[in-house]
Amino acid sequence: MAEQPEFLKSSYSGQQNDACVEAATNLVAGPVLVRDSKDIAVPAVAVSRDAWTAFLADL
Repeated sequence: MAEQPEFLKSSYSGQQNDACVEAATNLVAGPVLVRDSKDIAVPAVAVSRDAWTAFLADL
């Protein structure tokens, strides 16, 4: 785990890089960060690890 987020592109993102979502799950403590990879200047959305796990289970 790290103190700085490392964003990874979702495998569900579009093949044409037209719908890209990135998530950082590597933080030592705290939430999972989710952002639009096309506009990284916009702050990431923070969600709890429980909410992230539930989201992934529904994919």
